[in-house]
Amino acid sequence: MKYIIIFPLLFTFFNVFSQEKEIKKEKWHWNNNKAKQDTVAGYTQVLKVDNVLYISGAVTTDLTPEGVQSVYNDLKASLQSFGATFQNVVKENLYTTDIAEMKKLNYVRKKFYKNDFPAATWVQIQRLYMAEAKLEVELIAHLPK
Repeated sequence: MKYIIIFPLLFTFFNVFSQEKEIKKEKWHWNNNKAKQDTVAGYTQVLKVDNVLYISGAVTTDLTPEGVQSVYNDLKASLQSFGATFQNVVKENLYTTDIAEMKKLNYVRKKFYKNDFPAATWVQIQRLYMAEAKLEVELIAHLPK
């Protein structure tokens, strides 16, 4: 008799507190097409899971103040697609073909964060996915619950 009472309670408990079988993903892509992703290269610009934004890298072929500015303007648009700003960014990964030059241009990047910097990793690499690119920056941002 006690198993008749305990089994339904356990079943209900596990169903209420178990993880969902599928992750709910919301996407945003530059051209805002119906698929909201680039099926040729195989990526989406922004992927939202719960209250976390995963932002694919924005690139430039020019390691100049204007080139760095354009990367961060593109990232700003990615953040804004879900109502976020650079103050929501918790992690930044920066890949460049010339770390010394990027260090000189860091002042451009810093303006976007307004002295509220995220955890960051900078890596010099030989080549990016786009062969002519010299800088790519990706972000992770948290939205308030």
